[in-house]
Amino acid sequence: RWEEEKKEDGIKWTQLEHRGPYFAPLYQPLPEDVQFYYDGKPLKLSLATEEIATFYAKMLDHEYTTKEIFQNNFFNDWRKAMTSDEQEIIKELDKCDFREIHKYFVDQSEARKALPKEQKQKLKEEAEKIQEEYGYCILDGHREKIGNFKTEPPGLFRGRGDHPKMGMLKKRIMPEDVIINCSKDSKIPEPPEGHKWKEVRFDNTVTWLASWTENIQNTLKYIMLNPSSKLKGEKDWQKYEVARRLKDVVHTIRAQYQADWKSKEMKTRQRAVALYFIDKLALRAGNEKEEGETADTVGCCSLRVEHIKLHPELDGQQHVVEFDFLGKDSIRYYNKVAVEKMVFKNLQLFMKNKDPEDDLFDRLNTNILNRHLQSLMDGLSAKVFRTYNASITLQEQLKALTNSEDNVAGKLLSYNRANRAVAILCNHQRSTPKTFEKSMQNLQAKIDAKKKQVEEAQQELKKAEDEFEETKDAKAEGLVEKKKKLLERLEEQLAKLNVQATDKEENKQIALGTSKLNYLDPRISIAWCKKFGVPIEKIYNKTQREKFAWAIDMTEEDFEF
Repeated sequence: RWEEEKKEDGIKWTQLEHRGPYFAPLYQPLPEDVQFYYDGKPLKLSLATEEIATFYAKMLDHEYTTKEIFQNNFFNDWRKAMTSDEQEIIKELDKCDFREIHKYFVDQSEARKALPKEQKQKLKEEAEKIQEEYGYCILDGHREKIGNFKTEPPGLFRGRGDHPKMGMLKKRIMPEDVIINCSKDSKIPEPPEGHKWKEVRFDNTVTWLASWTENIQNTLKYIMLNPSSKLKGEKDWQKYEVARRLKDVVHTIRAQYQADWKSKEMKTRQRAVALYFIDKLALRAGNEKEEGETADTVGCCSLRVEHIKLHPELDGQQHVVEFDFLGKDSIRYYNKVAVEKMVFKNLQLFMKNKDPEDDLFDRLNTNILNRHLQSLMDGLSAKVFRTYNASITLQEQLKALTNSEDNVAGKLLSYNRANRAVAILCNHQRSTPKTFEKSMQNLQAKIDAKKKQVEEAQQELKKAEDEFEETKDAKAEGLVEKKKKLLERLEEQLAKLNVQATDKEENKQIALGTSKLNYLDPRISIAWCKKFGVPIEKIYNKTQREKFAWAIDMTEEDFEF
């Protein structure tokens, strides 16, 4: 499958047939006895107004509904959907009472959880039937799984961080919004009854099956193939091959940007310092953005003077740069880094006579940077540095941390520590899971119980040994062996639980998944598993194994990134 003939450049497929998207179910009105209240009095809402009210009601226990910007955006969009009579009455959000509607949805959710096994099974079978019908396409004779084949249901936009558009109404996607892409000779998908598609295309230079524009940010949304599909797998494989090519030229590139720190041209110096940060700290490049359209997040090229502080000396180190800014998805990047003396001097120069809100690299943008990188190596962009540095870090850490004498649990702890080093480099954080305390307590209880079993087994063994000393009896000797084996097994189980607790504690604020799925060449992990006798399923779950099937098929234990 991976070695089939390659198509000419730009052509992605010759045959593509599918059913089109599966649309979100239509709105079901609330029962008569579930009411909305305005200023303390029940008020019957028109269908469109009621539907939007349920979006807000469902989120009452969420932090979003306490934010002023969310409330204002919601109320603004909600009023646009109201009838003129409703607009006359409903003038203030503070007088709206959604509590009864909220309770209704909480009860519905609880009732679904409490359904008997047979009914849950029936619902599962219905979902599988939809998956079978809409979740697959035929691509060049192969039946391939589709990624997300359902349109997003209408609701309130959340956004990441303090997004200026949070609370706005995400409208329902209709067939009239959707562009279908398939091959000319295939059976063109039927739109739902009484509707028609916006357009049907036969474009074999793209890999999407359907697309539409969402109304909040006016961005295009696509239905794509599942990560396990051949097209996605090949793309993934190429991505890591480009990063591997960087390994051969990275020393030349580093020597070049270090020389450029002394350039006569200010824009060359700025480009060289930015590239140093992207290489050393795995910062994202950072694109220009429309003000007021998204939260105020930045990357390397869009850093402002206010995002860094310079310390000639700090904590016993010289030339320290203190970074503090919001990166992608409003995740805070905070780091103190000792840098080369020339980088420090250049930063002083770039900041001279500038206000806090001025650009640090005022002669640089991502286009200039990526054009320069492309000239150094075909296919090179700032993102490739992130992939390269993440993968090389994992490989080096695995070599340094793995002890071949360890049991599987010990080796996995080393693997997670190596993965953690990458997640820290890429600044992949998460907030401590809500269930962390409880699951940690449960684990501690298991550890305590196991310790008790070990102590009891030690006493039992001592007793058996004493008995054997007295009798020198073969039966007593057999009992000693039996008790020894039991103790060994219990000690191994205790060690395994202790490793689990250490791992859990070290991982509570770090997201390992992002780098594992997007930045780490899977062949490094698979080769490590084969070399040290660790089952691949201990590293990758079923979905991840499907995504990385290409790597599992081709990797031997001697693979080097």
